[in-house]
Amino acid sequence: MTNWQELESKYYMPTFNRIPVTLVRGEGMKVWDDKGKEYLDFVAGIAVNALGHCHPALTEAICQQAGTLVHTSCLYYTTPQLNLAELLVKSSVLDKVFFCNSGAEANEGALKLARKYGKVKLNGANEIITTLNSFHGRTLMTLAATGQPKFQEPYKPMPGGFISVAYNDIEAIKKATSKKTCAIMLEPIQGEGGVNMSDQDYLKKVRAWCDEKGILLILDEIQTGIGRMGPLFGYEVYDVEPDIITLAKGLGSGFPIGVFMAKDEASVFEVGDHGSTFGGNPLACAAGYATLKYILDNHVLSNVKEVGYHLVYKLEQLKTQFDFVTEVRGCGLLIAMQFDKDIAADVMNACMADGLLINKLKPNAIRFIPPLIVSKADVDEAVGILYKVLSNI
Repeated sequence: MTNWQELESKYYMPTFNRIPVTLVRGEGMKVWDDKGKEYLDFVAGIAVNALGHCHPALTEAICQQAGTLVHTSCLYYTTPQLNLAELLVKSSVLDKVFFCNSGAEANEGALKLARKYGKVKLNGANEIITTLNSFHGRTLMTLAATGQPKFQEPYKPMPGGFISVAYNDIEAIKKATSKKTCAIMLEPIQGEGGVNMSDQDYLKKVRAWCDEKGILLILDEIQTGIGRMGPLFGYEVYDVEPDIITLAKGLGSGFPIGVFMAKDEASVFEVGDHGSTFGGNPLACAAGYATLKYILDNHVLSNVKEVGYHLVYKLEQLKTQFDFVTEVRGCGLLIAMQFDKDIAADVMNACMADGLLINKLKPNAIRFIPPLIVSKADVDEAVGILYKVLSNI
């Protein structure tokens, strides 16, 4: 039998601290490794596989499109791209779209759009305010926007034009705003930063401040969008409308696709301002359309809310049983459990040994980001495994 982990160390750049399991097959909520062991998947490709693994609607759309037209570039019109663009616009408060291939690319494009807006409408303003503990991507520009110095240190000097302030602090944003400010970029929930929740009125206050100063509000919904928080978009939870939004992860349910969307007023790109060879290709857009259409037509969003409440309830029960569990936080199916000591890796590994995949978010926190089709029975099974693991800590 091939030693896949040895092969990885020989050929792949050592950029990942991989978990020692080789996954080879998936179906619904389950995946199997190369030894035939079954796992219940509460990671979903890091909040990506919205419809679970190998969902028939997605598989059929990809296979049909792959046999029809895979790629042409954006030099030509293609129907899958325009079908998905129309569905996204009609399902949101935004007016225009641009397709790319990842969340980092979507954020990169949104930042460029904001800079262009500042140039043509705000007397050349080019600074963007972000928040500490945010995460916006791995390109140099999105790393500069990310409010976590540990990611930036190896690549300094970073591109300029970004100021990071405390999250959930409107006064910090006001203090950082100047005539150079063209936009504020936030995550509705800081996913990679720790599943950090904001006050219910925080985004409303930021929206009002942007309106007062005539600057843009960019919402990075790479992780919170496409139903992860319950509604289709996280901004709906807070009853605000962004000027620009970025999406990726769940949109293709595993097929790489990203998009940034803008209100007409913020859509200042002209021909030649931006582009992507692969972005918006027919295959990716067919996958995105199939995913989004299934979510909208099959009560998936109501399932996220119902099962999300059940997951939080069951985790809160564990919190009362284990005094080293200090907090359960999140919204929809983006939930974290925090401990009073650095045991997250031990918990993750023990859960995996018992057939449950969860995500180590921080040394002292784990994250639950299952497919949006997860059931209450799946939650009960997962929590049962977690209870056994915590009992042995």
